[in-house]
Amino acid sequence: MRSPKDFFRPKAIGAPEPPREIAFRPSRMIHFFDPSNPKMASKVPELAKRCDVLLGNLEDAVATTDKEAAREGLVKIGRDTDFGDCQLWTRVNSLDSPWMLDDLTRLVGEIGDKLDVVMIPKVEGPWDIHYVDQLLAQLEAKAGLQRPLLVHAILETTLGVTNVEEICGASPRMQGLSFGPADLAASRRMKTTRVGGGHPLYLVRNDPDPENPEATRITAQQDPWHYTLARMVDACTAHGIYPYYGPFGDIADTLACEDQFRAAFLLGCVGAWSLHPAQIEIARQVFSPPVDEVLWAKRVIEEMGDGSGCVMIDGKMQDDATVKQCHVAVALAKLLARRDPDLARAYAFEASDLA
Repeated sequence: MRSPKDFFRPKAIGAPEPPREIAFRPSRMIHFFDPSNPKMASKVPELAKRCDVLLGNLEDAVATTDKEAAREGLVKIGRDTDFGDCQLWTRVNSLDSPWMLDDLTRLVGEIGDKLDVVMIPKVEGPWDIHYVDQLLAQLEAKAGLQRPLLVHAILETTLGVTNVEEICGASPRMQGLSFGPADLAASRRMKTTRVGGGHPLYLVRNDPDPENPEATRITAQQDPWHYTLARMVDACTAHGIYPYYGPFGDIADTLACEDQFRAAFLLGCVGAWSLHPAQIEIARQVFSPPVDEVLWAKRVIEEMGDGSGCVMIDGKMQDDATVKQCHVAVALAKLLARRDPDLARAYAFEASDLA
C-alpha cells in the first residue's frame, strides 16, 4: 500500500507536483468539436469567446480513418489559437484502443502547456486512472511542463459506476466526472436507444378511481438516470472534484435538453456537454444561478450576520443550514460574474464584490 505522505509527490523525475486541491473554474458547458473537420476547426476562435470549455474530441464521433487527422488538427488548433479565459480540454481515445498512447504522447509533448484537462472515456476502476497518472507524469517531465494536467473520467460502464468512489479518489489529478448515458445504457443492457433524458415508457401511473375505474389515469415520465447521477455527484463532492451531466442527444428538442440540464444543476452538477451550438446557450443559462435566487441569497447572508442563530425573512425561517446554501449560490454567482458583465449587473454585484 502506498503511504499517504507520498500521494502528492511527482510520479516521475522532473514532473510537476500534483495539485493539492482542484480549484473551481467556470465550466457550464464543455463544447465538443471535431478537430479533423476544417469547418468546425475554423469556428474555434469565435467559440472560445462564448464557451467556458472547448473540448477537442478524438474518440467517439471521429471515424477511425480520421483519428490521426483529428489529433494533428488539435495540435495545430492548440498552437495557433488564443483561448483567453476559455479552457482547452481533450477527450482521448479509450485506454484499450490503438490510438490512445499516441494521443497523449503527441498532445502532451506539443501543446501540453495549452491543455487544461484530459478526458478519459470508459473508466472502469482506479487502475485506469493510476495508469494515466503515471503516463502523464512521464510525458510532463519529458516535455518540461511546469503545471500538471488534470484528468476527467467518463462514467459509462456498470463497473465504472460500481467503482465510482475509488475512481474519484484515485489520483490528485482527478478534476471531475462526466455522466455517459449511451454507453452506460448498453453496458447495463437497458432497453433504450436514447442519448440521455427520460423515456416515455419509464413512468409511474396514479391509482384507478374507485368510482370510475375506466377513467384515464394520469402518468408521469420518470428519469432512469437519477440514481446514477446522484451517486456520481456524491462521489465527486466527497473527493473535492466536480460532476457534469454528459450529452443530450436530441439536438432539436431544446426544451427537454434544458429540463435535463436543470435537473442535473439542481442535483449538484456544475456543467454539461454541448454537442451543438444551440446547446451552448442552454448550458450557460441553466448552470448560472437564477437571478432571483442569488438576490434572495444575498439578502439572507446580509441579515444572518455571522451565520449563527436564526431569523425570519418574509415568513421563512433561515438558520445556519440555509445560509450555507445561500453562500454556495452567491459564491458561484461571483465566479461567473467576473467573466460576464451582464451577469454581474443582473446579480447586482459591485466591483468590490468581485475583487
